[in-house]
Amino acid sequence: MTHPSPATTLDGGPTGRGAKRIGVVTFPGTLDDRDALRAVRVAGAEPVPLWHREKDLRQVDAVILPGGFSYGDYLRAGAISRFSPIMEKVIEGAREGLPVLGICNGFQVLTESHLLPGAMLRNNHLHFVCRDQRLRVENAETAWTSEFTAGQEIRIPLKNIDGRYTADRRTLEELEAEGRVVFRYLTDGDPADGYGNPNGSLDDIAGITNEAGNVVGLMPHPEHAVEPLVGTGGTDGLGFFTSILRKLVSA
Repeated sequence: MTHPSPATTLDGGPTGRGAKRIGVVTFPGTLDDRDALRAVRVAGAEPVPLWHREKDLRQVDAVILPGGFSYGDYLRAGAISRFSPIMEKVIEGAREGLPVLGICNGFQVLTESHLLPGAMLRNNHLHFVCRDQRLRVENAETAWTSEFTAGQEIRIPLKNIDGRYTADRRTLEELEAEGRVVFRYLTDGDPADGYGNPNGSLDDIAGITNEAGNVVGLMPHPEHAVEPLVGTGGTDGLGFFTSILRKLVSA
């Protein structure tokens, strides 16, 4: 696999030797790995491509599981990817504190891997949805959200057909009680402007975290909103990548 061009920091300078390394896993059927690699580079870290058949995380400081339709979503979305060789190391690392972000299909892989509770089902309207989605930040204390503030409204792209988050009531109550709902779909306003629950997720949940706060999964795509010239969401997604970079630098 080819490596991306040298990274640059937010102020335009090269990251160079000693830059924090963030790996992005590519499975067969992954679509958004290149966008995720670019988002890492835009934020100022060194993007590191990771192939699903590898058994080495190549000394990365964090991992992103990007969106797409890994293995064609056969069986269940994310169910086959969960058994890829690279996931053995991701699961092991996550349990030891390695920061992991799962975006869309990556979120599905995290639930299938039991790094996050619950499951993702087919959208309640049975259609693929693609739109700019408004979210409310509920938890700004995870490894991936510290650059946001609790209650902040952001807008980033959403595209999925298996995006309906579900869990048993006990799990939902635990998530709420422990502050582990990280993002929620906003329901007040004109649905045409990205308000409203787009897929029937229980309790309007768009993203959650594990107990330690190092693993975060969400259905919308922050990697598609890191540059002002792309999309209508502006740079609302950049905070995910600057959050993890600043955490790694300060660790």
